[in-house]
Amino acid sequence: MNLSYHMQRSGRLYATQPALAIGTHVVATYAECADRVSRLAASLRDTLCLRTGDRVALAMQNTPEFIELLYACWHAGLVAVPTNAKLHRDEFAYILNDSGARAAFTTGKLTSTLERARNDALEHVIEVASPEYVRLTKSDPITVIPCSPDDSAWLFYTSGTTGRPKGATLTHRNLMALMLGYFSDVDPGAPWAAQLHAAPLSHGSGLYALPNVARGACHVIPESSGFEAEEVLELIQAWPHLSFFAAPTMIKRLLDTPRESDTSNLKLIIYGGGPMYVEDCLAALERFGPKLSQLYGQGESPMTITALSAEMHADNKHPRWMERLASVGVAQTPVNVRVVDDQLNPVPTGETGEIIVAGDAVMAGYWRNPEATQQAVVNGWLRTGDVGALDEDGFLTLKDRSKDMIISGGTNIYPREVEEVLLRHPKVQEVSVIGRPDREWGESVVAYVVSELAQGELHEQLDAFCIEHMARFKRPKDYQLIEALPKNNYGKVLKTALRELDTNDEE
Repeated sequence: MNLSYHMQRSGRLYATQPALAIGTHVVATYAECADRVSRLAASLRDTLCLRTGDRVALAMQNTPEFIELLYACWHAGLVAVPTNAKLHRDEFAYILNDSGARAAFTTGKLTSTLERARNDALEHVIEVASPEYVRLTKSDPITVIPCSPDDSAWLFYTSGTTGRPKGATLTHRNLMALMLGYFSDVDPGAPWAAQLHAAPLSHGSGLYALPNVARGACHVIPESSGFEAEEVLELIQAWPHLSFFAAPTMIKRLLDTPRESDTSNLKLIIYGGGPMYVEDCLAALERFGPKLSQLYGQGESPMTITALSAEMHADNKHPRWMERLASVGVAQTPVNVRVVDDQLNPVPTGETGEIIVAGDAVMAGYWRNPEATQQAVVNGWLRTGDVGALDEDGFLTLKDRSKDMIISGGTNIYPREVEEVLLRHPKVQEVSVIGRPDREWGESVVAYVVSELAQGELHEQLDAFCIEHMARFKRPKDYQLIEALPKNNYGKVLKTALRELDTNDEE
């Protein structure tokens, strides 16, 4: 059940169809891509001496090589460890050490970052534009290494409330379930002609590459390697039947672009990773037509908990249409979804509780962290930590997210990680980080700080410290000096009180 069989199958079935493109320029057909994958797999095993189950880090900007390396890892019986290209060196170092990756592939400036973050286990750091990488594509091809459905395929590092990233172990079975959910609930309509990767391949966009490889779609990498609204609009005009995954903030940027552009080529925008305001959803339906599909998932059940299909988005005759637009849809086909109380007993329809999910999409567990796994997965049910309610038709509405997690621009940010960095500053006595509603980003990070610094010094000194010690997208946008953090009788910081204070201050 090795996922790389899909690449080899598409190499035969869709041999002459474009597989990889940069902008409007096709760089490989499916026959060529499948051949390179099998040659890279041979080099991973024979030249780099990697063995079945070894981990390979992909610390890369969006590039065609990401997709061929992802499948080459599986072809060779290895485990891919895609990492966010925006991480700080220290964060890369932690993931490399925790995963025990023996090899890492990089792009551009990330090569020197990985070199500085490497440990004794990491034997190879290879930049994909280098002559060394080219040589790896020249080996004689090998056949796909057989594997079990429950063998690890992708370590998805998702931060937790402990403040340290945890590697959700995604198996070949998990990712096959993701594909089933995509075809049955998220994007069921043919043809799958082209997929644009404007969001990071290390996360949702890369996960959704899997069903698109299986159906022979061309993977289009923007020349910018990321999301630029004008560029996306141009690529929609260039590629018929184009779909792409986007955070709601990306859709908002497209809507805010003044340029008039023909979007008739657009097949589907799949959004997730954060809340979409209903008014923005209505504006997008008006602008693009009935071409929106929403998913709700977590790294531990990747892209696969619920979905609100394009048909549901378009069903404006339904008496509860607006309520449904405010929901995250219904359970995807591969999973069962419940809303439960503190004892994990289902609550009545319409009542609020914790969302739990079970099925083949749920991770095997956290990498080398059985304690965290036992807390997260109980009797086969993943405790999402999210709060919601199910209506009589099975539509799930999120009432709140995990108490502490912040979602900014579709990216999860956990306050504990930010707090731990800020507490290393000698002038910070206490700190608590919360999310502030933000019209563009969904939420922005705000730090409430007990410090001897004056308010005027706070932002300058702490922002510089954060830039030095964490990824830029995680650092607070605002620092507020506070005399004492609100706490309960047990000494626990009351973030609810901080949120109320922050709301009152904004008013």
